Amino acid sequence: MNILVCVKQVPDTTEIRIDPVKNTLIREGVPSIVNPFDGYALEAAARIKDTNPDTKIVVLSMGPEQAKAALKECIGIAADKAYLVSGRAFGGSDTLATSYIISQAIKKVEEEEGKFDAIFCGKQAIDGDTAQVGPEIAEHLGYPQVTYGLEAELEGDILKVKKEVEDGVEIIAVKLPCVTTFTKPAWEPRTPTIKRKMAANRAQIPVLNEEALAGIDVTMIGLKGSPTRVKKTFVPQRKKSGIKIMEESNKESAKKLFRLLNGAGIM
Repeated sequence: MNILVCVKQVPDTTEIRIDPVKNTLIREGVPSIVNPFDGYALEAAARIKDTNPDTKIVVLSMGPEQAKAALKECIGIAADKAYLVSGRAFGGSDTLATSYIISQAIKKVEEEEGKFDAIFCGKQAIDGDTAQVGPEIAEHLGYPQVTYGLEAELEGDILKVKKEVEDGVEIIAVKLPCVTTFTKPAWEPRTPTIKRKMAANRAQIPVLNEEALAGIDVTMIGLKGSPTRVKKTFVPQRKKSGIKIMEESNKESAKKLFRLLNGAGIM
């Protein structure tokens, strides 16, 4: 089986800054991590490889040069090879433009790595929380998709996905090739081994820019190809609410709480 895992290097959520002019994230100089949901997608691919040793896992990311660090981390965990999609023309792309660029990059990578049977993504990136790129990739490629996956199991040319739903889980069977997005499962992803980390440090990561993606529609990429327009970004002011019950004794506090609940018709 040939699996592609799309990953994103995201800024540490405690260090997010916004460009006041472009209304885009400032990534330079900000500590970055592998998007946690993408880590779950990589672990799902690794678990398939555990039971199907001939499985090949390729990771792909779109971002600046520094995103190579995230790709090497993925190689240290489970991936066999990595590609970075990066170019000035891609800067400022919204989710629609990003998913289009990635879909074109997937086709290019397939020329080297062979046809991908499945494409795994995290359900969303923690810096944007849109949950749009994975499903949009599926639409660009014309593939069936399953979202909110917890686990995946290969059965012939069928992928069985345990999917999180409001009332519990469902098992969805989808024919390959397909796209699946993953959310947090009950288990934690594996960590890199020393041997794999050493191999990852030596790994050469090809970079695909706009010239490498021959035939890409330049009107559908970057800021000009992004229909999303951010008018304003701000942190909402936290409003104070609730009632503090501060009495000298637990007994008096309990009496006051009872009077408040009884007056509200709750008790």
